[in-house]
Formats: sequence, structure tokens, C-alpha cells
Amino acid sequence: MPGTLSTPVSTRPGNRLLTVLVMAPFLAQLDTTIANVATPSIRTGLAASDGAVELVVGAYLVAFAVLIIPGSRLGQSRGYRRMFLLGVALFGLTSLACGLAPNATALVLARAAQGAAGALMFPQALTGIRLNFADGARSRAIGVYTLALSGGAVLGQCLGGLLIAADVAGLGWRSIFLVNVPVCAAVLAAGRRWLPADSPAGSDPAARVHPLSVAALSVGVLLVIVPLCLGRGEGWPAWTWLCLAASGPAFWLLLAVQRRAAARGVLPLLNTGLLGNRSVALGLVALFVATSTYHALLFVLAQYVQFGLGAGALVSGLMLVPWVAAFGVAGKVTGRLTPALAPRWARLVPPSGSLMLAVAFLSISGVLFGGRHPMAVLVVLLTLGGFGLGVQFSTLIGHLTGAVPAHHASDISGTATTTMTLGGATGIALYGTLYLASSAGSSAGSVASAADQAFAVATLALGAAALLSAACAYLATHLARPVSG
Repeated sequence: MPGTLSTPVSTRPGNRLLTVLVMAPFLAQLDTTIANVATPSIRTGLAASDGAVELVVGAYLVAFAVLIIPGSRLGQSRGYRRMFLLGVALFGLTSLACGLAPNATALVLARAAQGAAGALMFPQALTGIRLNFADGARSRAIGVYTLALSGGAVLGQCLGGLLIAADVAGLGWRSIFLVNVPVCAAVLAAGRRWLPADSPAGSDPAARVHPLSVAALSVGVLLVIVPLCLGRGEGWPAWTWLCLAASGPAFWLLLAVQRRAAARGVLPLLNTGLLGNRSVALGLVALFVATSTYHALLFVLAQYVQFGLGAGALVSGLMLVPWVAAFGVAGKVTGRLTPALAPRWARLVPPSGSLMLAVAFLSISGVLFGGRHPMAVLVVLLTLGGFGLGVQFSTLIGHLTGAVPAHHASDISGTATTTMTLGGATGIALYGTLYLASSAGSSAGSVASAADQAFAVATLALGAAALLSAACAYLATHLARPVSG
């Protein structure tokens, strides 16, 4: 690899090295889910508007999505160890800023900065695994990496509910961010000791970060996400529609900036050339839509359980554990079974996962519209949905990776990661707004009934989105053509 590399690959690096590396995806995923459980408490504690609460989650995801590829490029050009340690240090500091935020605006800004720090440390984990592990050791390391992602999501749900319910030192929701500070300090100390030193800095013009491309992408994303989050609460004033209209020219500017950068020998921030392959383009759409339903559910369910049903944060956090656990199990199952299937059957696995997800959402909606909301049934259906999403996700990622030549592996990886994160932010904005709008205006005596109806409407929309994802996944896998170099 051009640029700054690490020490030569070792076939038997220590477990301590691996533990340090996987803390990056673990922490990044933890803070994606833990904040959803806390949003009702944040809403009350800071007297925050509905839109501001959505941005507490969305700002993190948007910053992470926009900066994940630049973060990877910085690791390639400046050294993965240096960027890992810097990212962890910044993640700790921004977590402290979140925990001390005096108002909703300060919290949203701190969450955006936290997402940027996560984007800096996150990609260095896979780089470190690639450089320091080989053969069977690398396969084991990637397995631990995947487990860290799933474990971060599960622990985020549980830990968020536990910390808020315990009200540690009277900190309330602030404890979910402050807990990161000592953890980051420990990871930073361990990383300084156990991560191999970067080799002397090298020059790789193609790998450098192009600031104008990052700025253009950031502006385009913000012009979409901010009005979607704040528009309903503000009564959809003119500025929201102007922002949405301006997002088109902003994305066109991104393409123009990337073309100019490419002419100077700089790798594009997003390799839009991959979208010429319809199988890849449809696969990314399927991934975007499915991921939007996942993050939307995390947000909406927290509002429904805590405000609608009157349950505590702990119950809210524990309810999604089966969903996330089923997601992880699905990846293991499909990883073993799909390679044994004939190609014509293997192509049906991704859309089948999306159909399972759709069945779960539409069944929840049907139960609620029928006037019943047994908690046990809801948990069972959430487990089914999590399993379906895991089936779709793991096999669709495999499809996308195999649909491009080997020399575009890093491009499709970065594009898929950005697609998923933007899908999450968009899902929170769209479906979160739908739920909050549907549940607004109820009297005190009908809060639960209004919440049931609002959650039914939201899950109906999520079910329709899952069907769209299934259709796109089916077309993507059936349009796949042989990979050429």
C-alpha cells in the first residue's frame, strides 16, 4: 500500500494488540445505540425540541458518514497508529463535552464532533488488522472485529438503560457519555504501548484528503438532514424548503470538485464510477433503505416505550437486545450456509432477509392497529426483524464486495460504509418525524393510545421500506455480472 505503513505483518501478534484495535469499532457502535435509549431523558432534561432530539442522534451519524473515508485516507497517508491514537483521544474529549453540555444546541454540536472523532479512529482498526495479522490469525481477528461491532450495539442498549435507571451520582443521561472518558484514557494508554510504530512518513498524493470534496459532501448532507429533522417542529418555514432545493446543486458541486481533483491525481472521495454497475447501484440502494429502518427503529422504539407506554429507560434498552443479538446470529448462520447453496438459491438470500424484516414490521403494525400491544409479541417480532436484517446485511455486503474488481475493494468498502451511515441519519429524520408528528396533539388520557397508533403508522412505513429494499436486493443479485479487473 502506498503511503505510511506499519511494521511488517506478523502471523502471531498478541491478543493485546487485537483488543486495542477492536475498541475503535466497539466504542463507535456503542455510542450509536446508547444515545437512542437516552433521547427521552435528554428531551426532558434539556427541554429540547423534537427536532433537536433527532439531531442528537443524527448529528453523530452524519459526521461519521461524511468523514469516514477522509479518516481512512489520513490513516493511509499519516500512519494508522498515529490517527488511531488521535481519534481515541478526541473521542474521549468530545464525550466529555457531550456529558457537560448545558443545552440542546451544545449537545448536538458535541455529538457531531464525537462522530468526527469516531470516523477518525474507526477505519484504523481494519487497517491495523490487515497490516499486523496474516492467514488464519487475520480471519480470527476479523471475527473478533465483527463481534466488537455487534457487542457494542448490544451493550449500548443495555448500558444506556442501566446508567439512566441507576442515575449514577445524579448525572442522569449525562453518564452515558461521561463513561467513555475513562475507557478512552485506558485505550489510549494501551495503544501507545501495544500498537506497532508507523514507518517513516511517506508521500502518497493520491491518498491525501481533498478538503473541497469533504466540504461539498458535508454541505450537501446537512442541507438534507437538518430541514428534515427540524422542519416539522418549526412548521416547515421557507428556509427548510430552500435547503432541500439547494442540496441538489451541492451534490452536483461535489461531483464537479471530484472530477477536478481526479484530474490532478487525487483519489475521489466517493468513487461514483462504481455506480455505473447497476448491480452495485441497486445493492447500495437496498443497503441504504434497510439501514435507515434499523436506526429509525432504535430511535422510534425508545420514544414509544418510554413516553407512550410509560416504561423506564432500562426496559427500552433491553427490548432491542433480542433484535441486535439476532442480527449477529444471522451473520454467523448465513456465513456458513450461503456458500453451500447453488448460485440461483444464494442470490435469493439477500431479498429473503429483507422480506423477513418487512413481515416483522408489518406484523407489529397490524397488531397495534388491531388494538393489542402485548410486549412478548413485540419482542418476538423484533427478534424476527433483527434476524432478517442480519441475513440481508451480511449477504448483501458479500455481494457488493464480489461485484467489483479487487483493486476497487477499498472504494466499495468506503462507499458502503458511507451509504449505511447516511441511511441511518435519513431514517431517523424521516421515520422519527413521522412518529413524532403522529403522536403529537393527544390529551393526557390518550397518550398511550396515540403512541400505539403512531408506532403502528411508523412500522407500517418501515415495512414498506423493507419491501423496497427486498426488491432492490433481488434486482441487484440477479443483475450481477462477472467481475473483471
